[in-house]
Amino acid sequence: MQNNQNSRTPLYLQIQEYYKNQISSKKLSEHEKIPPEREIMEKFNVSRITVANALAELAKEGWIYRIPGKGSFVQEGIHRLTGKNMENDLDRKVLMDESIQIPAPNSSKRKMIGLIMPSVDDFFAIRLINGIKKVLNQSDYYLVIMLTDNSKESEREAIRELLRMQAVGLLIFPIDAETYNDDILELKVRHFPFVLIDRYLPGVETNYVNSDSVSGAKLAVNHLWDLGHRNIAICSDSALPTITVEDRIKGYMDVFKEKGAMINPSLILTDFRVNYGNMDDDHPLYRFIASQYASAYITLNAKLGLHISRLAKRIGLKVPEDVSILTFDDPSSGYDEFSVYTHISQSEQEMGQEAAKILVEMLDKQKNNTRIEYKKINLTPKLIVKETTGVLNKSKS
Repeated sequence: MQNNQNSRTPLYLQIQEYYKNQISSKKLSEHEKIPPEREIMEKFNVSRITVANALAELAKEGWIYRIPGKGSFVQEGIHRLTGKNMENDLDRKVLMDESIQIPAPNSSKRKMIGLIMPSVDDFFAIRLINGIKKVLNQSDYYLVIMLTDNSKESEREAIRELLRMQAVGLLIFPIDAETYNDDILELKVRHFPFVLIDRYLPGVETNYVNSDSVSGAKLAVNHLWDLGHRNIAICSDSALPTITVEDRIKGYMDVFKEKGAMINPSLILTDFRVNYGNMDDDHPLYRFIASQYASAYITLNAKLGLHISRLAKRIGLKVPEDVSILTFDDPSSGYDEFSVYTHISQSEQEMGQEAAKILVEMLDKQKNNTRIEYKKINLTPKLIVKETTGVLNKSKS
């Protein structure tokens, strides 16, 4: 069965409703196994992450239970609970305490917008925030920032706390996670104004602003290829398959396919974490760099690029003579003489500005009871060539 492409219902909700109907009508019995994710993906023509979120929500609502390594099964006693108790369950779910009321958009006083981010530990975040502030400083809204430390639970609490504080809209830079946070999906169900930054949720219609990650990776690989590099490693210190990481790896692989070159899986480095305060000689990344198997590195964040540069120096390798390093985003402020890294610019300030503009426009339309259309902005990345990439040293190849 193909999902109805003309339906305005999000794909993950269509999957949920289908299996709720299957269970309610007893076409699926208690303890009967739900089809595997791959089969559901093919049935509805959706991505794995969409299926994972649909099943996670069904489990949370008590329709199914999950056994790691075995699959999902119909919950015992669920047929006795269907009917009145399960109708309109999404509308009745509690995102926050019942005492918390979503603030009225027509309030005359200056109103709060919340920004939720994993961290503010690099210039990407600072430039992004400056872009948001530039727009909000000329509006009736002020900004409150909450950091999640890349924790799903902290992200959930940040959403709820900002709503308790009477935020009228949210800007959300989601954490690295295999599945979306349920509370973000609940915001959508409740028609609460929010805009996602740097991420989008496959299969779920939302407002978002991001940079074209596939194009950015292609720019990076083509630049290094033109310099003679063939053993090009792409690195992420997030072991979780976020859509941003997946898109950048897709762009990386697309270039090799276009050039008729073999893709070497050992050069796709994503299965590690980094302790940035520790230069551990036994860390797999350190050993990989020391092997000099790769002549160039693309890092999916600027902080990781700095770390690889420090490891290379510790090993005795020179940048770019012995190894080239290209980062996503500029590790420096971009306003001083220390901006030396070749990088993919994602126009972070513009990203922040566009996200804030969308949210302010949504809030204005909400006040005027005007229909709100989803806006999706995919910014074009730029290659900025500096000093950390160079022509392949043939003696090292």
